[in-house]
Amino acid sequence: MDVFYRAGETQQGIFTYCPRMISIGSRGSLGSLSTSGTLYGNIPSADSMAIATWTGNAARSVAEPYKKNLFLQSLSEEDHDDSGIPASDSKEGDSSHRRERDKDRIECLENGVNSWTDYSKVQYHPKTLYELKGSWADVNKFDDYGIGRDVIAEGSHAEEMNERLRFFIEECDHIQGIQFIVDDSGGFSSVAVEYLENIADEYANTPVLLYNVRDPVSHALPINQRGLITRALHDAVSFSKLASFSKLMVPVGLPSLRSNLSPLLHVKDEKLFYSSAIYAAAIHSISVPFRLEPLRPSTNSTYASGALEIGEIVHLLAGQARQNPVTILDLAMPAPSFTEENNRGAILKYLNPLTPEIGEDDEDPYAVESVTVHGALHSGCNRALISQVKNSICAEYEGRSIKLKFLHLSMFLCPLPIPLPFPSIFTSRVGRHGELLEHEFEGGEPKGSLDVESVPIAARLRSSKAILPFIETRYMNLHKYGLARGSRGDELLRDWGFGREEVEDMGENMSRMLLALDPLSEEASSDSD
Repeated sequence: MDVFYRAGETQQGIFTYCPRMISIGSRGSLGSLSTSGTLYGNIPSADSMAIATWTGNAARSVAEPYKKNLFLQSLSEEDHDDSGIPASDSKEGDSSHRRERDKDRIECLENGVNSWTDYSKVQYHPKTLYELKGSWADVNKFDDYGIGRDVIAEGSHAEEMNERLRFFIEECDHIQGIQFIVDDSGGFSSVAVEYLENIADEYANTPVLLYNVRDPVSHALPINQRGLITRALHDAVSFSKLASFSKLMVPVGLPSLRSNLSPLLHVKDEKLFYSSAIYAAAIHSISVPFRLEPLRPSTNSTYASGALEIGEIVHLLAGQARQNPVTILDLAMPAPSFTEENNRGAILKYLNPLTPEIGEDDEDPYAVESVTVHGALHSGCNRALISQVKNSICAEYEGRSIKLKFLHLSMFLCPLPIPLPFPSIFTSRVGRHGELLEHEFEGGEPKGSLDVESVPIAARLRSSKAILPFIETRYMNLHKYGLARGSRGDELLRDWGFGREEVEDMGENMSRMLLALDPLSEEASSDSD
């Protein structure tokens, strides 16, 4: 998967670029990540880092190099193995020996992932990674909008980041759009705003699809009143500013995945390795239609259907009459099979939201949805045909009392592969190809890539009034702590560099969103003022 998201802590920020996606806030272990774009590159010598203009005494502080875990060590061994002996003819090729070795590698990941660099198998382009050097010593202190704004204002960070993006865009023959992932729970939010503003200036006609992603740990409440006010204002300011520089925003990140997802998943909220895998799977699935070659209208494919470009999905979800730029992401993983007993839209019933703070949308006649299904099973391990998936889902939507304004379906026979570094999050009822076994073994260990090769998956983006609570919370907090007379957050906003007029503009921006989704919300907000 070419989706990058943080899974741990570090002391600096890493920006990740790839041909289709930009990630900001992916926190990696800099001891294991070279700014030249490869893992575990050469560590600069002390002489190379000396300050030539200093003639006085110097004190040296040396930290132990970050040690590669067993998984990354095995990757290095594979890269340097030039013996030419086929795996099947060597001891390493023995299946039982390889399985034991893989078990050890998985165990080290389950118990020792501190950052996303611990399980990354990607060979990066030299310009893919940009190190945001800062002065903070603990990433947990890099936790509000103002801190990130101060860091990005120093030196030439903004211009250097823009040059990296310019390089990749100039390599493109055709730009569909930009997919952008940001951890918006702290200072990386303001860094992303600065970056997105430049994109809006230089590439005004290029649509930006923004995923603002948070892990369960970031939802922990502050311990004092000042912390609560800071968090509330950060969320409000971050949301308003990010939304103003993106065409479509997809908030992702539940307070708990353990209690809100499928019972077929065994998730530990405290492990960012787990939440990263689930969010990456969802974003990967949603973006599959962008990577397909579009078919001519008269062409039927037995392998795929429903290719879209980024601009088309943005127009579909945010460009309708209601002009709603904030979309909900739902996921079913693994998706159920289309058996004779439940072949009328069962997949839709298993979709669970990954977007927090949402309401119900059962009676929204203006809702617009885009559903992606790949690798669906008909029965057992047999793949469902594209036509079977389409007919089943359409039957479910047609059976609703209130119809959607518009629905787009993307379907693919290929399932979601489960690579070796994927965490063991499947219960014992999930079979090797994602099929549901008849019985779940009591006390059975969670399954990972050794026992599950692939799973069917369904993901959905929906534009509906169910997003109202998410926007309303941020709108009301901005008014309560930033705009109301004598508000306690007024000084904090000034410290972050916002004057009264700019804060009022943020409030008006969110007010327009609410009005577009629910005309009565404007009257309600006026009454509250």
